[in-house]
Amino acid sequence: MAADHGHAHPHASADADRRWLAGALAVITAFMVSEVVVGFIARSLALLSDAAHMLTDAGSIALALWAIRLAARPAQGRMTYGWKRVEILSAQANGVTLLVLAGWLGYEAIGRLIDPSEVTGVLVLVTALVGVVVNVAATWMISRANRASLNVEGAFQHILNDLFAFIATAVAGLIMVFTGFARADAIATLVVVALMVRAGVGLVRAASLVLIEAAPAGIDPDAVGRAMAAHDSVVEVHDLHIWDITSGTTALSAHVIIADGHDYRATLSDLAKLLAQEHDIVHSTLQLDPARESEGGVVGAVAVNSLCEDPHGPTHRSTDN
Repeated sequence: MAADHGHAHPHASADADRRWLAGALAVITAFMVSEVVVGFIARSLALLSDAAHMLTDAGSIALALWAIRLAARPAQGRMTYGWKRVEILSAQANGVTLLVLAGWLGYEAIGRLIDPSEVTGVLVLVTALVGVVVNVAATWMISRANRASLNVEGAFQHILNDLFAFIATAVAGLIMVFTGFARADAIATLVVVALMVRAGVGLVRAASLVLIEAAPAGIDPDAVGRAMAAHDSVVEVHDLHIWDITSGTTALSAHVIIADGHDYRATLSDLAKLLAQEHDIVHSTLQLDPARESEGGVVGAVAVNSLCEDPHGPTHRSTDN
């Protein structure tokens, strides 16, 4: 039996990510406090909803910073992967908070549509325009971080949706200033709710797929199995598993049956190159075993199956290619 375990991790600077996220957090927090005050004075649900969203923005960035810090810890003890999965949990938490907030704001907005209250349009408009500038700055800062990370992407989606919210609120404020149409405030809130639901569902789905160890998007496990089985030395590939440890860190494990007379080290090296070059998988663990002769003297599919009584998932054989 032979095994290979290769490692490769993206080397985007965690320190740089932390700096960009911390800068965005400072900008968001300072403006959020001001917006709460103005929102109460103007009696604007749209402004208060934006402020509430900004509070979750600040929380999402703080959570992302905490997750980055934990993920940097080395693997040890029971944490054989380290704390990298915390970034995925952070992304899922950000998605869930978007959905919860969207539910609350949607309920309040529908109430305002039925029974609109007086809103000071000028204050709403001015505050929203300032909010657009602040959120453009914060969105730019977070976009400079590594958005390939679901953790960072979760914080980015919070800020981006808040930018959309301020744009919608500014439009509502403009309408109220010139027409006095108070329901524009609630309509703007509902537009933002729709955007929040879309982003929240996307984040929760992406994070959940990582947590249940589904194959990453863009990778076809059957295609990988067939490519491995097509190697001259390989008789069969089974127990093939492909999953993301965290964003950008894909892992693979498989049981590979080798035909008699072939060099194990050379086969191992060839398969590692195949996975890295054609499928961008460089973190792999391969168990290589020889094909065995069954009791009836038949070597091949029957013999291979006897090596693994309960193979997980489909079996890929050289004869299938």
